[in-house]
Amino acid sequence: MTTLKLIWDFHGPDAHKIAEHHEIHLKQYIQLKQLPITITGIEDIHELHSLAFLLVNKMDMKPIRDALKPHRGQVYNP
Repeated sequence: MTTLKLIWDFHGPDAHKIAEHHEIHLKQYIQLKQLPITITGIEDIHELHSLAFLLVNKMDMKPIRDALKPHRGQVYNP
């Protein structure tokens, strides 16, 4: 099964803190909707660019994408 990484990008001096805060909201949404998603996270690309993400099965992606409006997505290869 294909896994997708839905990504929200944040830029600027507060990018890391904003990404951390956004991950909290992603986890709240997952809990509220009782979704079978267990992996979320943040990554620092450099000091002015961080991202929040969640991993989702491709077949479950569309309603999550439509509700949460990620900036981008990619196929996840661990």
